[in-house]
Amino acid sequence: MRNGGALWLMILFAAALVMKSASASAAITDAPPPSTPSKIKVETFATGLEHPWGMQFLPDGRLLVTERPGRMRIIGKDGKLSAAILEGLPEVAAAGQGGLLDVLLAPDYEKSGIIYLSYGEPRGDGKNGTTVARAKLVPEGDGARLEGLQVIFRQEPAANSGHHFGSRLVWAKDGTLFITTGERNSLRAEAQNPANDIGKIIRINPDGSIPADNPKLPGWAPEVWSIGHRNVQGAALRPGTDKLYTVEHGAKGGDELNHPQAGKNYGWPVITYGVDYSGAKIGEGSEKPGMEPAVYYWVPSIATSSLAFYTGDLFPAWKGNAFVGGLTGTQIQRLVFDGDDVVGAETLLEDQGKRIRDVRQGPDGALWLLTDDTGEVLRLVPAE
Repeated sequence: MRNGGALWLMILFAAALVMKSASASAAITDAPPPSTPSKIKVETFATGLEHPWGMQFLPDGRLLVTERPGRMRIIGKDGKLSAAILEGLPEVAAAGQGGLLDVLLAPDYEKSGIIYLSYGEPRGDGKNGTTVARAKLVPEGDGARLEGLQVIFRQEPAANSGHHFGSRLVWAKDGTLFITTGERNSLRAEAQNPANDIGKIIRINPDGSIPADNPKLPGWAPEVWSIGHRNVQGAALRPGTDKLYTVEHGAKGGDELNHPQAGKNYGWPVITYGVDYSGAKIGEGSEKPGMEPAVYYWVPSIATSSLAFYTGDLFPAWKGNAFVGGLTGTQIQRLVFDGDDVVGAETLLEDQGKRIRDVRQGPDGALWLLTDDTGEVLRLVPAE
């Protein structure tokens, strides 16, 4: 009896360790709302855009916005749209989810005038792929144009698909460039193949060369940072950590907030928290050794589109919080962190019924939004 009791104690102790380990690595969903709801006012800053996708604030306070059909606009400080910038832009595959997508200023933009663009590029025979190019922006009022367009990255292989281009661009603290890609839907299994750019986080130098400290694991393409992603449409560095965080558009359920790290596998399509649009099971479940769990996930899906961290003074209670745009969910999710864990979630703008495509903190401390369906630039400020 004494030996049997000791054996049972050992079994219970081991089981407790397993449960503790599992809970420590598992992602969470449905975090409680903050105790004090945000008091916000929504202001319409500009209208008349066609499927806007990405935006950047120019040093003079004007706003640079891409439109998915293949145009770019400069919006004045008064909210007035410039004529469409067409000269110098690349040809885009403006079909399905493809087209002209994200835009990013070079770190030395005030000196160089260089901007970076991601877009769906036609590759011939009906195929296309995510491409990144850089060019000099000459912002001369309504005559603004691009000069010297140079491609620095092409996703390979190309696909005959109008889905899942990824395309967010983020500068790392060390000056390298993170590029998110999608798995094109039709090539989903290739997200697990580290030898290509399908469903990956890419890290390159500003000129397209490969950083010396990329993972470069056996069988990995040299530009690949992490693998196993579905469609990463939001990416940002978390302030105070300078770590990359992303939001990944899931299938039917299973949108994810991740912290992609060098050389790691984030599971798609082997593990997921969602199911296929038909209701069919995808992969093997939600966990597997050697594959990273999400930091946070959404079931049902809100169709995550963008990610920003707040550092401004206009909303002191928001400092360090993440803001995630929702397309199908027509909302902004405010995520509150405690260390590396999401401990609170607040839904904003759900009553507006607008598809939120991009979220950025403006130089004024307001939260700025692009709406995909209504073609607006919105500004969130404190309610009086």
